[in-house]
Amino acid sequence: MTQAETIAEVFVTALKALPKHERDAVLVRIARDRAFARDLLDLATIAERRRQPSRPFREYLAQKKRKAK
Repeated sequence: MTQAETIAEVFVTALKALPKHERDAVLVRIARDRAFARDLLDLATIAERRRQPSRPFREYLAQKKRKAK
């Protein structure tokens, strides 16, 4: 486990140990912070799309260029 993963595990464990109303207060505070909220949305999108098929970026650009003509 990397140092970042270890630190994340400590934070998640501490968060889970809080009573629900305190845990909710922490999560609301994170969600209200624009930078954190944006990061969470990005991470959720990545996790959701991780198993979707992908293609090389150059292939996408070539297709886009063909459609523009």
